[in-house]
Amino acid sequence: QVLLVESGGALVQPGESLRLSCTASGIHFSAFTMDWYRQAPGKQRELVALIPPAGTPTYVDSVKGRFTISRDNTQKMLYLEMANLKPEDTAVYYCHARYGGTYEYWGQGTQVTVSA
Repeated sequence: QVLLVESGGALVQPGESLRLSCTASGIHFSAFTMDWYRQAPGKQRELVALIPPAGTPTYVDSVKGRFTISRDNTQKMLYLEMANLKPEDTAVYYCHARYGGTYEYWGQGTQVTVSA
């Protein structure tokens, strides 16, 4: 059984930092491209950052310079370090795993709220 479990979401103030984690099980983690998506109320789910099995991470323009995606293949963990958070970063953040255009899996999401 494949499981992706996110954690670390919280209510924070603008300018603060937060780290999201995703624990993976049931997949050959090191072979998968891992992504973080987010979905704000009333908006479509959007790709925030991705990290290939061995390659350069990619970010959506709105988070470049503030967010850092990383992975630990030994521990089967995915991370998203978020700095200088803004109210527009408020969303449910989802961990996503994909391989070969055929296999893809989603976590249940973790809520991040940025508000004064």
